[in-house]
Amino acid sequence: MTLDAARATPGRQDDSAALAASIGARFERLPLCRWQVMVRLVVGAVTFFEAFDQLLIAYALPDLRDEWHLGTTQVTALMTVGSIGMLIGALASGRLADRIGRVKVIAGCIALSGICNLALTLCTSPEPFMAIRFVQGMAIGGEVPIAATFIAEITRAHQRGRFVLLYELVFPAGLTAGALLAAWLVPVLGWRWVFALAAVPGLLCFALVRWVPESPRWLADHGRHDEALATMATIEEKVERITGAPLPDPAPARPVPPAPHKSGLRELLTGRYGKRTLVIGLLWFTGYFANYGITSWLPTIYEGHFDLSLSTALLYSTVTSCAGLAGCLVVALTVDRVGRRNTVIWCMAAAALCLLLLGLLAGDSAEGVLAWTSLASVFLFGSNICLYLYTPELFPTRIRALGSSVGGAMNRLGVILGPIVVGAIYAGGAIGTVFVTLAAVALVGSLSAAVGAEETSGRTLEDVAP
Repeated sequence: MTLDAARATPGRQDDSAALAASIGARFERLPLCRWQVMVRLVVGAVTFFEAFDQLLIAYALPDLRDEWHLGTTQVTALMTVGSIGMLIGALASGRLADRIGRVKVIAGCIALSGICNLALTLCTSPEPFMAIRFVQGMAIGGEVPIAATFIAEITRAHQRGRFVLLYELVFPAGLTAGALLAAWLVPVLGWRWVFALAAVPGLLCFALVRWVPESPRWLADHGRHDEALATMATIEEKVERITGAPLPDPAPARPVPPAPHKSGLRELLTGRYGKRTLVIGLLWFTGYFANYGITSWLPTIYEGHFDLSLSTALLYSTVTSCAGLAGCLVVALTVDRVGRRNTVIWCMAAAALCLLLLGLLAGDSAEGVLAWTSLASVFLFGSNICLYLYTPELFPTRIRALGSSVGGAMNRLGVILGPIVVGAIYAGGAIGTVFVTLAAVALVGSLSAAVGAEETSGRTLEDVAP
C-alpha cells in the first residue's frame, strides 16, 4: 500500500490541488468491500430516517386537525412549511458543508431533526408546531444533498452509478416505510408518541461521527493535508485488512489546476460551472415539478373526479408510487452502462410521452389514469434519482456541496410549485390539461439535458470537474 503521497505545504493552493488529485487516484484503486458498504449503511440510515420524518406530518394531520380545530388554510400551512424549510436548508447546507466539512453537517442535521421531533410532542397549538416544522425542514433539506455529495466523494469511478444509486434508494424506501408505519402507529399511539419515537434516530449522529471519516478530498482541498493523508491511509488499511490482499499501486494522478482565488457562489454561476448549474437546476425543477404534480393530486383526482372510495383512491396512488420505486431500481442497475445524460434524456422524454397520451386519450377512466401515471412514474422516479448521482459529479470539491444544494433547492421549488399549478388547473375541471401541462414540463427537462448535459460515466471526479 502506498502511504507516502507527496506531502504538501499546508495552505498552498497548488499543493492542495496536487494532493486532491493524488487522493482521487488512491480512491480509484480501492476494491468494493465491507468498508464502503458500512459507510453507505450508516449514512443511508440517516437519510432513511430523514425521509421518514418528512412524511410524518401527512399522517399526523387528521389528528392535529381534530385536536386543534384547524381550517383549510392552517392545514395547508402545516403541510407546506416543512417544504419551505427544506428549500432554505438545501441552499444553506451546501455553503456550510464546503466550509466546515460533510460529516459535521450531516451529523448536525440528523441531530437537529431528532430534537425537533421531541419539541413537536410538546406543542399545544399550530403556531409553535409550524415554527418547529420549518426548522426540521431545514435539517431534512440540508442533509440529503450533502449525504449524496459525501457518498460520491468516497466512491471510485468504476460502477459509481450503481453504488451511489443503491444508496439513494434508501430515501424513497424511507418514504414508503414511513407511510406504512405511520398509518399503523398514529391510530394506535397518537401523533405525539409517533413523533417521540421518530426522535430516537437522532442518536445516529454519534454513530456517524464515530464510524464515518471526513472526506479526504475535502480535507485536502481545505489545506488540511496531514489529516487528509492520515484519513486516506486509515481507509486503505481497513480495506487491506478486510480484503486480505495488498492494494495495487495507484495510477499516476492527472495534473489538476489550482483552485481560483474566488470560488463559491461566483464560480458556481459563471464559466463552465455556470452552464452546469443552469442545466442541473432545470433538470431538478422540471423532474420534481412533474413528479409531485402527479403524486400529490392523484388521490384527490381519483376520489373527486372518478368518485372512487378513499381506500381505492389511496390504493391506486400507492401502486403508482411503487411503480416509481421499480423505476429507481432499474436505473440504479443500468446507469453505468446507459450513462447519466442518456438516462435523464430518455426517461424524461418517455415520461412526457406517457403523460401526453394520458391527457389526450386516456384521461376519461380511473384505470387509464392508473396505468399511464404508473408508467410515467417509472421514468420520472428513475430520472430524478439519477440526479442525486449526477449532480455531485459535475462540480469540483471546493463547491461540490454548494452545487448539490442548488439542485436540492430547485427540487424543493418544483415540489412546492408543481402541486400548486396542478391544483389551479384541476380547479377548472380540465383533467386532460393537467397531464398535458405536466408532459410539457417533462419535455423541457428532456430537451435541457439533450442540449446542455455532459456525460460523466466512468470518469473520475477530478477529471469531470478540475
